[in-house]
Amino acid sequence: MLTILGFAMIATFLVLIMMKKMSPIAALVLVPALFCVIAGQGAQLGDYVIDGVGKLAPTAAMLMFAIVYFGVMIDVGLFDPIVRGILRFCKADPMRVVVGTAVLAAIVSLDGDGSTTFMITVSAMYPLYKRLGLSLVVMTGVAATANGVMNTLPWGGPTARAATALKLDAADIFVPMIPALAVGLLFVFVLAYVLGVRERRRVGLLALPAQESVEEPVAEPAETLVAAGTPAGAPGSGAAAGSAAAGSVGAGDSAPADPEHEGFQGLDPHRATLRPRLYWFNAGLTLLLLTSMIMELLPIPVLFLLGAALALTVNFPKMPDQKARIAAHADNVLNVAGMVFAAAVFTGVLTGTGMVKHMADWLVGAVPEGMGPHMALVTGLLSLPLTYFMSNDGFYFGVLPVLAEAGAAHGVSSLEIARASLVGQALHMSSPLVPAVYVLVGMAKVEFGDHTRFTVKWAALTSLVVLAAGIVFGII
Repeated sequence: MLTILGFAMIATFLVLIMMKKMSPIAALVLVPALFCVIAGQGAQLGDYVIDGVGKLAPTAAMLMFAIVYFGVMIDVGLFDPIVRGILRFCKADPMRVVVGTAVLAAIVSLDGDGSTTFMITVSAMYPLYKRLGLSLVVMTGVAATANGVMNTLPWGGPTARAATALKLDAADIFVPMIPALAVGLLFVFVLAYVLGVRERRRVGLLALPAQESVEEPVAEPAETLVAAGTPAGAPGSGAAAGSAAAGSVGAGDSAPADPEHEGFQGLDPHRATLRPRLYWFNAGLTLLLLTSMIMELLPIPVLFLLGAALALTVNFPKMPDQKARIAAHADNVLNVAGMVFAAAVFTGVLTGTGMVKHMADWLVGAVPEGMGPHMALVTGLLSLPLTYFMSNDGFYFGVLPVLAEAGAAHGVSSLEIARASLVGQALHMSSPLVPAVYVLVGMAKVEFGDHTRFTVKWAALTSLVVLAAGIVFGII
């Protein structure tokens, strides 16, 4: 009964948000609450929610202060050279823009934190997508899939969880997987190229005016930057008014833009919040922060809390300026924190009622006896749906040991099982249970349902490519 209710609850949630019948926050709260009552455990709903909130509170705190920290770094101009470099590479070519998105997301993912990756990637690429009228779901889909492949780094989380759950060395799991993961990342770049070519056909190969410099883009009329037949402001055209990136790079510090041109300004090279004299301090502080995260010197929420406080104090020593910077990023902070706490209701009910355990047990039990010698392949295939519908903690600490025991009974080593368990991460990063994905869609002003509908098929295909490469190379 709980197995059926669990699958029904997840299906109901996905259908509602993809059909845009409910907002993600409302669906994350109301759907599990309804199914908790249907399961006859309505009296325990409060306990489940509080337990879920307690587990996700550190994540919410980390995201809140990370948004403030990187928002300030964007305000003061730390990432302006990256944006200029990407603009030079892209040259207003949609194909190059999409490939550049994949490359940037992969590089920034080296820090092991998805929310950081998405904040930097969206902040750098959003103005260019808006200016050229490109589809924003292409940006979020490519960024999420690239980050999902890179999320398998030993300090990214899944590998460490697999190693801990099966009492293995993380290096023994990850190092042999590098060729398969490299093939997966190459596939993401090829996918970005294909999607970029498709965008080029849709909007055309555009040329920026000769008088326009890379450092100071000049607004063009929206209708000249959108493909024929695609009205400015149409869903997916990228020309809708409003810019998350613009809002986080000192919006309000200069005269209001013409509404017709708003969203095409990029990173204003003359914004009042720039701190060129403090560039190397900010770069050093960011490097120190990321290094401390990788070395786990302090809990990540504490690191971002300290980093945000220090960045604000040094760059904006006057109290009114600090308040203005916090207010400028308040929308993003509220949206993301709200999503995380709403997701806590979903995960709390899934776990507390026992639905997730029954679902996992049913899936494992449904594996035919004859597939025993191929448990590594089975684990890889199961990692796609299970890491999408479950947290990484739930999968790696709850399900993976069971799969490893089943494999051991048929002579399949725990190392092979552990490696196979990583292939679903490309899809996992677009799961509604991953807080970082709300940073991505929130800053990109993309509906979560649109992102899900576009990304899931490509992310699942990427995971299958990694699995196939692992089998071909004899890793899995």
